[in-house]
Amino acid sequence: MKTYLVGGAVRDKLLGYPFHERDWVVVGALPEDLLKQDFQQVGKDFPVFLHPSSKEEYALARTERKSGAGYHGFVCDFSPNITLEDDLSRRDLTINAMAEDDNGDIIDPYGGMNDLNNHILRHVSPAFSEDPLRILRVARFAARYAHLGFTVAKETKDLMCAMSDNGELSTIAAERIWVELYKALKEQSPAAFFTVLLDCRALHALFPLWPPALNTAVLDSVARAADLNMDADIRFAIACSALNVDHCKILCSELRASNSAAWLAERFSANIPLSSLSNNEEWLALLEAFDYARRPQHLEAFIAATTLLIPEEDRLGQLQLAAATLRDIKPAEFIAQGFNGPELGRALRAEKIRHLAELGCGV
Repeated sequence: MKTYLVGGAVRDKLLGYPFHERDWVVVGALPEDLLKQDFQQVGKDFPVFLHPSSKEEYALARTERKSGAGYHGFVCDFSPNITLEDDLSRRDLTINAMAEDDNGDIIDPYGGMNDLNNHILRHVSPAFSEDPLRILRVARFAARYAHLGFTVAKETKDLMCAMSDNGELSTIAAERIWVELYKALKEQSPAAFFTVLLDCRALHALFPLWPPALNTAVLDSVARAADLNMDADIRFAIACSALNVDHCKILCSELRASNSAAWLAERFSANIPLSSLSNNEEWLALLEAFDYARRPQHLEAFIAATTLLIPEEDRLGQLQLAAATLRDIKPAEFIAQGFNGPELGRALRAEKIRHLAELGCGV
C-alpha cells in the first residue's frame, strides 16, 4: 500500500500558490485496510476516507467508465491493482494529474509540469468529454490563474465547444453550477470565468439569460470589483446588472443562488437611476428597499457596485449620507414622547421625510 499527495496541493505547491487542502490517493489497498487503521469512510459512489487525526481525504486509486448521461453517469473501479497512473489519467487537466511521493518526488505521466511552466490549461485525455462539469472547472481554473498568464489550450477549447453543443450541459444540477460559479467569483480574475464560457459556447447553454447581457463593460466592472477585493455577492450582482428584474429573479431561482447573492442581484437589476428620484418619498422608498437600517452592508454593496458601473452617478454620496442620517432616528425617542402604534409609525416616517428634505434629496 502506497500513499501519494495529488491534485491541487501538488499543482499549487509547484506554482508557489497558496493552498489550504491536501488530497491523497492510496494505491494497492482495500477499504478494510484503511478501516483497520481507524480511517473514517465517507462517500457513496467510491471509497473516500478521512484520516483519523488530520481529517484529510484519502481516496483509493480508481478508474471511471462512462455508463450514462451527465456527470453522475460513471462506474468506478477501485480494485487494488489500479495504478497511480491509471488514477491520474481520469483527472481533468494535466496540471491536476501530478502526484508527489513520500520523498517529495513528482510523478508526472501526462505532462502537467510542462503545461504548468507554460501556463496552459490542457485536458488529460478524450475522457474529459465524458463529464460536462469539467467545462465549468476549466473556466474556474482560468479565473484562478488568468493573472498568472494561464490560457486554455486550443485542443481543449475545441473539445469544450463540441461538449457545449451536444446538450449534456443540461444534465448538470443547478446546485453544482452555482458552486462552480460562486467559487470562480471569489477568484482573482472572475471575468475570465465568463470569457472562457463565452468562447466555448457554454455560457448560452448554461445561462440562456446571460449572453445578451454580458458585455465588455460588465466584465470590466466584474474585474475591477475583484481588483478592489469586493465580495462575491457584489461581483455576482454586477454580472447580473444588465438583466431586468424578472430575468434576474428567474436566473437566481434556476441557479439556486444563495439568498444574499440573489437579494442584492435582484435589487441591483432594478437599475433605478438616482437622477430619477424626484421627491423625498421616492428616496425613502429606495432606502427601505435596501433595508438600510437593519442591513447597511446591502446598501454599501449597491453603492460600491454602482460606482463601478455608473461612475458618472453623482448622487451616491448623498444616498450614503441619507442612510446614515436616517439610522440616527431612534424610535425610543418618540415612544418617550408618548407615540405608539400607528401614530409612532407616522411620526417616524414624517421625521425621516423632514431629514431627507433638509439634505436636499427631493430637489
